[in-house]
Amino acid sequence: MENLLMWGIYFATFYAFLPGLISRTFGFRVFKKGRVEKEISLTFDDGPDPVYTPQLLDLLARYNAKATFFVVGSHAEQQEELLRRMKAEGHIIGIHNYVHKSNWLMRPRSVKQQIERTGEIIEHATGVRSAYYRPPWGIVNVFDYANLGYLQIILWSAMFGDWRIRVGAERLKKRMLKKLRPGEVMLLHDCGTTFGADKDAPRNMLIALEIYLEEGTKRGYRFVGIEEMIKLTDAARAAHTSFIKKGLISLWLLWERAFHVVFRLKTVGDAGDPAFHYRITTYHGKSVQLAGGGSVTKGDRIAELHFDNKKLSTIAATSKSPVATGIRMLREVEQALPLLANQLAEDAEASDIKAVYGVTMIHRGADRLGFEIYKLPEGWFARSTRVYLRILIRVLTKKQQTAKGKQRRETISPRMLLMPVEIIRGYAALQPNNRQASAERMSVAVERTISAAADEAAQLGTKTTAI
Repeated sequence: MENLLMWGIYFATFYAFLPGLISRTFGFRVFKKGRVEKEISLTFDDGPDPVYTPQLLDLLARYNAKATFFVVGSHAEQQEELLRRMKAEGHIIGIHNYVHKSNWLMRPRSVKQQIERTGEIIEHATGVRSAYYRPPWGIVNVFDYANLGYLQIILWSAMFGDWRIRVGAERLKKRMLKKLRPGEVMLLHDCGTTFGADKDAPRNMLIALEIYLEEGTKRGYRFVGIEEMIKLTDAARAAHTSFIKKGLISLWLLWERAFHVVFRLKTVGDAGDPAFHYRITTYHGKSVQLAGGGSVTKGDRIAELHFDNKKLSTIAATSKSPVATGIRMLREVEQALPLLANQLAEDAEASDIKAVYGVTMIHRGADRLGFEIYKLPEGWFARSTRVYLRILIRVLTKKQQTAKGKQRRETISPRMLLMPVEIIRGYAALQPNNRQASAERMSVAVERTISAAADEAAQLGTKTTAI
């Protein structure tokens, strides 16, 4: 019996108590407060009520206030006209279960049925399916996170006990005015017929709310639905993230300049807008057998390429997606290779190189330009490169919301590129007319591989990079 009791406690803790605590404390998978300048969200639970909800709608209309109503399905199916009025007057309608019963006391399947049934009632009355859910008493169970992925769970930042009539209008007013602040998600009740509530408690709420609306309007606050509050908060967070991102990019470019000085990188082409930098160094990797019959072994001299990070950040910032970034980078490479070849031909230090070398994320299509593509040998360099590029992708590229975009980001696979010295010298040997014709042929080849390159471009990033 004692063991059975212990197992019951464990189950209750992980099924209900911990999810509720985490949601309320850390806001995990829920929205409970906005980050805004002059907006407040009023939310009303347990209705609609045939007596008090119409009075509430009249009051909101007088102050041009928008609100969010989390309706109980069993009440809503009897008051469909009120649901239609809510929608017509610009309010948001959310789900509050079919009956006002805690999710702790129901199986996951029962919770899902309650939500779906209430959603159908709302959709039948208004023609719009609800996207928002508030569990009774704000209590979730562990399965709600998985089963309710299509709904945004809304909690609150301020609650006042307005479901009890003994609180009184005056005390309720004082409590509410203390929360007259931007970003607040106010929890109030327009129906008093649920368990634990007093039937006529909404009367006090309406009295206090009118004073709250009047004072808030005087101070320049706007009362908005939860949908607008979320959008404004997302925009504020994005702006904050952009500021941090700009700082990280500035530090990254500063590091690049230091790297160039320490390792004496040479710039290819126009110093004001280069595509490449390179250095002549010694190859330290495992021996690689080249397709043309030669090889690159440890100790051989190579030209190590680095794509210009300032150009990379500019391309990423002005591209609509990582795919577009990758395509533009390929075209930059196509145009810069002849410049690189000419500079290597004139560089006495490069006279004995065996190959041009780099590491890149965007390798589809590189073979059309003369590069040979190899997997990086597993080890600390490959692991550190993956970590670096994963961070770089998050900083530089625009966030992808799709599951496909997420999958692409998680399948980072850098490759080593080697171009035999004979190939790169061939770029330098081209006469102007032949060079133009060759460039046109290469352009066609690159265009043919754009779709393949797009797959890799979604995984944008370079460390030591040829592309």
